[in-house]
Amino acid sequence: MTRPLITGGTGFLGRHVVRLLAPDARVLVRRESRGLARLGVEQVTGDVEAAASLAHAMRGATGVYHLAGLVSRSSADTTRMMRVHVDGTRAVLEAAAAAGVKRVVIASSSGTIAVSRDAAFVADERAPHALEVVKGWPYYLSKIYQERLALELGARLGLEIVLVLPSLLLGPGDARGSSTEDVKKLMQQKIPLVPDGGVNFVDARDAAAAFVAAMERGRPGERYLVGGPNWTCETFFGKVARAARVTPPRLRVPAKWARWGATLIEEVALWRGVVPAVDRVSVEMAEHFWYVDSGKAERELGFVARDPHETLADTVRYVEKHFLGKERPGPSDGAPPAW
Repeated sequence: MTRPLITGGTGFLGRHVVRLLAPDARVLVRRESRGLARLGVEQVTGDVEAAASLAHAMRGATGVYHLAGLVSRSSADTTRMMRVHVDGTRAVLEAAAAAGVKRVVIASSSGTIAVSRDAAFVADERAPHALEVVKGWPYYLSKIYQERLALELGARLGLEIVLVLPSLLLGPGDARGSSTEDVKKLMQQKIPLVPDGGVNFVDARDAAAAFVAAMERGRPGERYLVGGPNWTCETFFGKVARAARVTPPRLRVPAKWARWGATLIEEVALWRGVVPAVDRVSVEMAEHFWYVDSGKAERELGFVARDPHETLADTVRYVEKHFLGKERPGPSDGAPPAW
């Protein structure tokens, strides 16, 4: 029986990967989940930073999907993200090698290479790490270091490392709201400005299928970008607003004033002890273009991105139901059960 180990199996992406592999999967969990039990998957209690629990989880595993991660735009989480993404990946790879596991598929981010101030730049896997661009954004910086460590350490340990780099994950099932937070703010009409940049997003269900294909067909040492449409922020905001039946933001101001305003809003909110509606880092990121070419994943992994309007409709329906206390009549949003 094939029984791959999945870290991060209760996260947004992980839940969809688990559904595709259930019941023949083993999931590393901090505490046992009734939702995972209903799927019939094996659960092993542990943590990516705990060597002893990893050694136990790796026994008999036929491969590893390393999806565990922390998404944050706050500099206060820098150390924690470095620990999870870098130290955690080191521990996973060392445990895999010690257990005789050969292949590890790792979730990185398109933002390690696919981000630019140039609207004409559409990244493919030949692009270098965008270190200078993301140096002030700790999440993407930690993912660059994760990629470098994985390829270098994996080669030394004799592991087959395959990196999958999805763009912004949307669709149903983001129970923690980490990827769909901006969609929620748009639906609540809390984003007052239209940024000058561009966005790429991918349905988490399609990304999950790409990860499963990468375990089977991905080439060792290779990266695979997985994304959907390349849209300006204005187009993206407009389509989300239409799906949610709200008015999109229309105000435009020069970038330097937008950053200044966001900084002021953030400082006032923090002084008042509340979460800011807009923050400086998010504004800076939205002034860039995150455009992706997924051709390599399409050719080698058989990746197919569904109609983006379906993804947006399901995202809006999920956010309405799970975060805004609304439930619109219509087809199921396709979300995994809450775990």
